[in-house]
Amino acid sequence: MARYNKIYAGPVSEPLPQVQERICTAGVLPGTALVESGSNFAQAGANAAGKIYIAQDNYLAMKGVDDAWPANDRIVGMEPLDEQFFNVRVPTGTNVTRGANLTTNAAGKFVLATTGQNVKLVAEEAYNNTSGADQLVRARKAQPGTVQA
Repeated sequence: MARYNKIYAGPVSEPLPQVQERICTAGVLPGTALVESGSNFAQAGANAAGKIYIAQDNYLAMKGVDDAWPANDRIVGMEPLDEQFFNVRVPTGTNVTRGANLTTNAAGKFVLATTGQNVKLVAEEAYNNTSGADQLVRARKAQPGTVQA
């Protein structure tokens, strides 16, 4: 069970994030990273380069943050902006500290960036995921072009 029940976390002064809707040929979990693939979305791979989107929870179908979007469905991808917070998916065994730089793994989940990797998000909370399952961790957009030193 997820720690949060929504992927978009605010602030309340910006009630709606910027979104794109596109078909994605793979099933994806809310809180994972998406990339553009032609006119569609694809699950982001390891150390994603370029622009990413965060898969939103499928609230229109009354699905929760742990319910995957089906393959070949129209998915809502949220564009991270500087002043916004998102609850993003980190795999079990990931120990995140506040201010940690995050990149993507092969499944589009967020993991700690290592030297030379593209930093996509910065953790806004500390969480040691020893829960045995993926969990959601609060994060915000990293500065464009950030690479882990």
